[in-house]
Amino acid sequence: WATAMRNKESGRLAGALAGAGLAAAGLGWLLGGPAAGWAALAAAAAESALCLGFTAGRYRRLADLAGQIDRVLHDAETVFISTQEEGELAILESELAKTTQRIREQNRALQREKSRLAEAMADIAHQLRTPLTSCNLVLALLEQAPDPARRLELLREAEALFARMDWLLDALLKLSRLEAGIVPFASGPVALDALVDRALQPLAVPLELRRVTVVRQIPAGAVWQGDADWLAEAVQNILKNSLENAGAGGRIEIGAADTPLYTELTVRDSGPGIAEKDLPHLFDRFYRGQTGSAGYGIGLALCRQIVADQGGSVCARNHPGGGAVFRVRFPKPLPAAESDDSLTGKSPGCEPPAV
Repeated sequence: WATAMRNKESGRLAGALAGAGLAAAGLGWLLGGPAAGWAALAAAAAESALCLGFTAGRYRRLADLAGQIDRVLHDAETVFISTQEEGELAILESELAKTTQRIREQNRALQREKSRLAEAMADIAHQLRTPLTSCNLVLALLEQAPDPARRLELLREAEALFARMDWLLDALLKLSRLEAGIVPFASGPVALDALVDRALQPLAVPLELRRVTVVRQIPAGAVWQGDADWLAEAVQNILKNSLENAGAGGRIEIGAADTPLYTELTVRDSGPGIAEKDLPHLFDRFYRGQTGSAGYGIGLALCRQIVADQGGSVCARNHPGGGAVFRVRFPKPLPAAESDDSLTGKSPGCEPPAV
């Protein structure tokens, strides 16, 4: 009652009820005598008591809600908000319960993101520390090497290490921009044969040095819809992985399938394949496999992010005939009349490739 009466609205309501009760009692006294006046006054008093009691009950519930909100603001993990009744306050309680749940989910997501960011920063520092340590060692040897041929060899080694660090930083920057969703992708038809040419061009020298044969079977007219620059980056990272696994004198087969539902590019190498325990994590950032790898675990993660952000899918499996096979698939848009759930054009799982 005291809480309700401290409110200005409740005070005005009490004053209005009291005035109405006195007016009704006076009118009853004039028209019906003392008995009618006392009866009207008693009725007005009872009505005022009921109204004020109802108002006090509502304020008690509001005070309870305010207390629960305060506990939420002070990080209380469990807050009970009853939603078993109907009415305006019950609707308010229900909305507060939903808001509280959303805030907690967002807080948990922020905590996970902070943990992931801290782990990513630690991984980046670790990835950079290895080439930096090697550079320091090379520079120390360079300072002590009197032979010009040896000095030239060390300079080339240092140049290669700096190039790898530059690639690593560039790849990490691209990946962070993609994950932040701030990359404006272009959208247009991308011919697969021209895309493969563009992806293979930077790898021409390594392919020749390792004597790796590239066999291509891409049907004419096979196209993707997306950003040609970023898609070339994705395909190039797959080809780099295949080049490393194919080994000296190996073979890389590039094929494509153009169906009414999707257009798919496949890259198969003649290497030993992928360990089964590595397959689920192959596209994870900084994952280098249980047996270790010469790479940094960035290229395939970047590839997956580029493809996924443009509506495609990428996966890897071991080919029954040996080696690993990567599949990049983009669904084709269907006419509105054919937008049934069974014909959405979405990419199915990465089923084992046919022999």
